[in-house]
Amino acid sequence: MKVVGVVGYPASGKGEFSVIAGQLGIPVVVMGDMIRRKVIENGLELTDENIGAAARNLRAELGMDAVAILTAEEIAKINPNIVVIDGIRGDAEVTYFKSVFSDFSLLAITASFETRLLRMKNRGRSDDTTTPETLRSRDEREESFGLSRAVALADMRIENESSREEFAARIRDYLESLA
Repeated sequence: MKVVGVVGYPASGKGEFSVIAGQLGIPVVVMGDMIRRKVIENGLELTDENIGAAARNLRAELGMDAVAILTAEEIAKINPNIVVIDGIRGDAEVTYFKSVFSDFSLLAITASFETRLLRMKNRGRSDDTTTPETLRSRDEREESFGLSRAVALADMRIENESSREEFAARIRDYLESLA
């Protein structure tokens, strides 16, 4: 099984990558869904604060690779030929995935702080932040999970500062090269 992990800061374009992978028939497992599931199980609203607390609690209880373990369990249920893991947040997760998937590669999607903030203001998800201060705080929280170290481990990078169409074309080229 070929496994492509996608890492990047909030609103860098990981979700768009996953949408295109899905359009190409590639299954996508979203790590954030594992955390959102825990928030819902606890009867809480899907806010940035609740999602962040659930992520911290999972990692505190089960280790920094806790979400990776839950994600690998989901992948085992579907057992695809190729799969995309959306939303890697730390180097411990990368290490875990490399230990359980023999054909694992890591792709970093990058975008500037300003571009990411603008995207968050425009997309309107319940966990989005809309001020520079709250986005910096979210970035710092995710860096505490090892995000910057995970980005540094990437086998490949795709910059997402251009149009959606140009970004989508680069994603398609990358994914088609894996077949």
